[in-house]
Amino acid sequence: MSKTISFGIMHVSVAFFVVWMMTGDVIIGGAVALVEPLFNTVAYHFHEKVWARRSILDSPVAMLTP
Repeated sequence: MSKTISFGIMHVSVAFFVVWMMTGDVIIGGAVALVEPLFNTVAYHFHEKVWARRSILDSPVAMLTP
């Protein structure tokens, strides 16, 4: 769990720093650092669903059924 929390803090920090350096605006950097991980988490959920479905379709049992 601590590795996950550490990664989350790093992710938000990098997002903030990159946007702040690109825009020069701390407010925009902070907003993106808060919003981007939220959208990324939702996208990851759907990404995992697609991969889970793909795993089922690629399984040996699925290949045997017509």
